[in-house]
Order: sequence, then C-alpha cells, then structure tokens
Amino acid sequence: MLHINDMSFAFGGKNIFEDCTLHIAPRQKVGLVGKNGAGKSTLLKLILGELQTDKGDISCRQNSRIGHVKQEITNLEQSVINAVLEADTERHNLLNELEVVKDGIRSAEIHERLLAIDAYSAEARASTILSGLGFDINAQQRSLKEFSGGWQMRVCLAATLFSNPELLLLDEPTNHLDLEACIWLEGYLQDFDGTLIIISHEKDILNKSVNRIVHIENKKLIAYGGNYDSFEKNRRIKMELQAKNISKQLEQRRHIMDFVERFRYKASKAKQAQSRVKMLEKMEAIIPIVEEKSISFDFPPPEPLSPPIIHMEKVSVGYGDKIILKNLNLSIEMDDRITLLGANGNGKSTFAKLLAGKLNKMDGEMRRSQKLRIGYFSQHQEEELDYAGTPFSNLEKLMPMATPTAIRSHLGAFGFSGDMAEMEVRKLSGGEKARLLFSIVCHQKPHILILDEPTNHLDIDTREALTGAINAFEGAVILITHDSHLIEMTADRLWLVENGTCKAYDDDIETYKKYIKDKNKTDKSTSKNSNDAKSNDKKEERRLSAQKRERLAPLKKQVTNAEKQIEKLNKEKDKLEEEMGNPDLYNEANSQKLVTLQIKLGEITNKLEEEELNWLSYSEEYELAMQSDEA
Repeated sequence: MLHINDMSFAFGGKNIFEDCTLHIAPRQKVGLVGKNGAGKSTLLKLILGELQTDKGDISCRQNSRIGHVKQEITNLEQSVINAVLEADTERHNLLNELEVVKDGIRSAEIHERLLAIDAYSAEARASTILSGLGFDINAQQRSLKEFSGGWQMRVCLAATLFSNPELLLLDEPTNHLDLEACIWLEGYLQDFDGTLIIISHEKDILNKSVNRIVHIENKKLIAYGGNYDSFEKNRRIKMELQAKNISKQLEQRRHIMDFVERFRYKASKAKQAQSRVKMLEKMEAIIPIVEEKSISFDFPPPEPLSPPIIHMEKVSVGYGDKIILKNLNLSIEMDDRITLLGANGNGKSTFAKLLAGKLNKMDGEMRRSQKLRIGYFSQHQEEELDYAGTPFSNLEKLMPMATPTAIRSHLGAFGFSGDMAEMEVRKLSGGEKARLLFSIVCHQKPHILILDEPTNHLDIDTREALTGAINAFEGAVILITHDSHLIEMTADRLWLVENGTCKAYDDDIETYKKYIKDKNKTDKSTSKNSNDAKSNDKKEERRLSAQKRERLAPLKKQVTNAEKQIEKLNKEKDKLEEEMGNPDLYNEANSQKLVTLQIKLGEITNKLEEEELNWLSYSEEYELAMQSDEA
C-alpha cells in the first residue's frame, strides 16, 4: 500500500529524516510514535505530497483513496450532516448531475451507479458516525457556524471516516474528543477495513487499534510488530542487548589497545601490533540508542486544611436563569483523586468552574475552607500567555515579591531550567506551553488542582511524568480527560456528570467503557429504528428502480443494438467509397467489378437508412417509457 524508499528530508537546515525505508502492507494498522518534534506530522505531509523529499521517494498504490482530516471547513452555512455527506464526492456529484440531466439513458446509468455505491444508505451511515462523535440527531441538522472550532474539527473527522478511504492518515484525532467519543473511535478503528497510519499519544488506541508501531528515532523509521505495550517491551530488550554489546566491544577494544601499546616497539611483535591497529580502524562502533532527557515536573505541596475542603448540599449551578446541574450533594477531601466522567455538553466544565469559583451557585449550600487555594488548568488558558515574553517573564508578573532564584527554581520543577526559561513563548511547542501553564497554575501552591484535558499536546513520556506528579501531589485533584490510561493510573473516585446532575460512579473505568460501548450499540439501534420509515422508503425506491430497469432493459437493448449496427454499416460504406475512389477501377477491364461495388453500396445505403429509422423509433419509445415512469 505504501512504500518509503531511501528517503531523506531536511527543513530549516535541520535533518528530519535520513535514508529511511519503510513498507506498509494493505490493511495494516500502524501507530506512528516518537518525541514531540521528531517529525511525525512531517512524515504524514510527505506521504500526502504536501512536502517533497530531498532524496528517495514515497509512493502509494496507484489510484488509492487517501483520507486525512482537513483543518477547516469552507462552507459554515451548511448543516453538520450535509458537510459529512459531501465527503463522498462521487455520490455528491452524481446526485447533482441527476437534478439537471435530460438524457434518459444517462439518468438510468446514474441510478445504477448510486445503487452500486450504496448511496441511498449514505445518510444513515453518516448519522451513525456523527452520533459516535457526540452529535445527536438534532445537532446533525444544525448549521456548522453554531459550533465551536473543536466541534467543527469533529465534523472534519467524521467526514474523513465517512469517505471510507483505502489509506487513512490520522494526526492526534482524539485532541478534540471527550472520553466517550474516544471509546467510540477506538472501536471504529478496530473494525476499519483499510490501511491506517495514526499519530497518537493515547496508549489505549495504540494498544487496541494498531498491529504495528513505527518509531521515529535518530532520524530513522524503526518498525516493531504488535501494539504499543509490545513495542515498549521489545525496545527495552533491544536497548539492554545493545548496552551489553557496547560493553563487550569496549572491552574488546581495550584488550587490543593493551596489546598494541605493549608490543608496538618490539620488532618480533610489530607486525601483529600493526594488524591489530588496522582491526581497530575497521571495527565499526556500535551507536547507542540515545535516550532523550525525560521531562519531569512536581506540583508544590500545599499546607494541610481540615476536611472536607469543599462540601455541597442540594447545590444548583448554571448560566443566567438556566440551570445546568442541580441537586449536587458532594464532598472533596485533601487526598482525593476524582475524575469527572460524562459526554461533552453534559456539564463537566460547568461543574469545574463552580469548584474553581468562576461560577456562583444558584441554589443550595456550598461550604469551602477560607484558606482554600485552587489551581485551574485549561487548554484555553494558552490565549492568556504573553507570547512575546519568556517563561521567566510570564511568572515574574504573577510572583512580583519572589526573587529571581525562586522563580527559576519554580520553573525548573516544570522542565524550564537554564536557557529554556528565557526562550520566547511563541517558539515553544504545544507540550512546552502546556507545561508553562502548569507552572502558572501551581505558582500559589494550590490545595486543589482542577485539570481540564491536561494531556493535549503532551507526548507519552510527558504524560507519564504528569501521572507521577498527580500521584505525588499532596492536595486534591479533579480531572477531566479523554485519556483513559491517565484515569486508570491516577483516579481513586469517579463522578458521573449526566442527566443534569453529578453523582458518584461506583464501578471502575473499564466498566464505564463497557457501559459506553453498550450505550453506543443501543443508540445505533434506536437511530436505526427512528430511520425505519426512511429506510423502507429507500428499499421501496430500490425495488421500483429495479422493476423500472427490468421494464426498460429490452428497449434500451434495442437502442444499443441499433447504434452498433449503424456504426458497422457506416464503416462498411466508408470502406466501399474508399475502394471506389481508385481511378484504375474506371477502365473497361474493371467495369464488372465497378458495377458489383455500386450495387453493394446501394444495398448498404438502404440498410443504413432502415437502421437509422429503427434507432429513431426505439429511442422515442425508450424516452416515452422513461417519462411515463417518472410521471
């Protein structure tokens, strides 16, 4: 399906890939992994032809349909469902042609092709995908301009999946999804029948949806069989084996050097010493796998507070006069690790804002410690950073009484040591900006950390560092995330935000994932039942279309046969006329042959006129039959 041969690529004077070769078979599912900045997204752009290789080539199977998520939608006035349906360009173009076509034969051909590509079930298929990504039936009919950029990206993802490509390229598709949509996508990719290349830092997707890992390391593409857990295990074994081989080679080199030094100037051993020098020169050094410096950060410990630090009784919260959540009866302790579950739009962020003091309660009683400090992390806070400044200057504004040493010490706890503290924020990667936000959130040593999708833009190693930091933190953590691995490794309590309230969920995350999968199946069945009437109409339409084709087939065949006969007679006539154009034919010796040709030409001309009349009659009959059926 995909061949990368001896490929090299450099950008901005920096080598990204050097002499890379990789072959991906049809229907193989590949997870593309590597540190942030290793070149994962660049490789997808090279495959798509958006960038050109400096050396070597990248080729896909000829005429393969390649799907990738577009970053913007041009027509925001259209409905969500129509934006997805338009991704099937053949169906879209055929339906548009059908509205204007006048030729009955072409109209029949379009109907046949629409049936062949299952065009009449397209809306149901698109609706199922959108439902899995969080759009209910009503939302699917709304205009795209009514949705935020994150939800519009979900539509772009839905359109890509609906187009049913043979090669599907996905770059961090879960960044704009909630946990429920991630669970659905995971199942979709497991069942996907094409070739998949996915960039992801989600261990669950890389473990359950791919069967091969390609690791970008030291400007090379290194392939491993199996899922992500298998890759980690095999790479660890490879590194241990390589370390042993390096140690063995170093010992061998030391032994040879000892011999050379002892006998270099001894005449009887000089030749042997020289041969060992040559042996050393030819000995290829084993290049060790260089482990990049791991990122680690620590959340500063707060002073202890008496429990509970927050307590709610019959609390309601919302916007204006509209209540979003009600009857909240919950308490939070200093050592709690709580994950909020529930689909986007159910009120998780509203609840988080209530805890953070960004929204006031509308009803009920809510008590909190007067000394309580809360750190609130959200990806949207990136907009509040001073992009012209540095990590140091951003923190200096928030810590005016702190010494430069204290500020640098705080930044160092989040990976900004040395020159990193003085780098312009605009030049930081997405993951580095996220770590800067963590340092800002924690500058007052909060008692509660509210983390809303903290893993977006973080690579797997940094996510592991975040997991360790959460577990080591001495305060409470409220977590909203689509990363089920992070939930499993950190949360000791699950709260479900659903049906206008928030309550404790007593089962574990795996049980919740099963609950969502079962719910998706039920929703799919309900959607199918709600579309039964439409589906029956389509079935009836297909049945009538089949009957129509059966009735029209003999007439269409007569028209086609007449056209073929006319074409054949015209060729014969042209051949005779060409032969009769020979001057030698008109002397006395060839007079009989000339008469024969003239008679034959007359017969063919008569037959041609007869067939043309037949064709005209058959065509009129066919057109009348078509019009009668359409009426």
